[in-house]
Amino acid sequence: MYTFDYLVFIGRFQPFHLAHLETIQIALQQSRQVIIALGSAQAERNIKNPFLAAERQDMILSNFTPEQQTRILFAPIIDVYDDKKWVEQVKSSVYALAPSTSKIGLIGHFKDESSYYLKLFPEWHMVELDSLKQSMSATPLREAFYEGCIDESAFPQGTIAFLKAFQKTDTYRELQHKFSYHDSSNL
Repeated sequence: MYTFDYLVFIGRFQPFHLAHLETIQIALQQSRQVIIALGSAQAERNIKNPFLAAERQDMILSNFTPEQQTRILFAPIIDVYDDKKWVEQVKSSVYALAPSTSKIGLIGHFKDESSYYLKLFPEWHMVELDSLKQSMSATPLREAFYEGCIDESAFPQGTIAFLKAFQKTDTYRELQHKFSYHDSSNL
C-alpha cells in the first residue's frame, strides 16, 4: 500500500504555509508515517524564527484530520552551523523514531540554492517534488505578518487561526517592534 515506512520532511515552518501542507499530504499518500524534522527548535525566539517548536507542531497538526495527526511525528532539530553535525543530528533524531529496518525516504523540493541540504542524505531515497501547486517562501509571508497582514491565500485554515491568535499576544508586538527596527534582509 505505501512505498515507505517513513518519509522525512525537513523545514523550519516559520510559518506553515500551503506548499508545506501539500508536501505533507503527498508524503501521507506515499508513507505509513511522516517525520517532520523541525528546524530551528532552540528555545529562543527572534524575527527569523518567531514560533517555538511546540507552537509550530500545534500549528502544523491543526491542519490535519485526527487520523492524519497520528501519522505525523516530529523530530526537533536545533540550529547547528556545521553541515556534518547537522546531518548527524537529523539522522539520530529520525532513527530515534524509525526502527533501523524501516524503509525511509526524504521528501522535498529543490526550490533554490538553499535546498542543497536535500542532497546530504544519500542513504534515504529522495522523493523530489518538481512542481507544487503552491510554490512559496515563508520569508515574505513573515515580513507581511510583522506588518500586520496575514495573506489568507497562502495559508491553510489552522495556520490562519494560529497567526490571528498570535497577533493578539505581547510576544507578537515585541517581535513586530524588533522587525520595524531591524534589517529585514536577515529574515
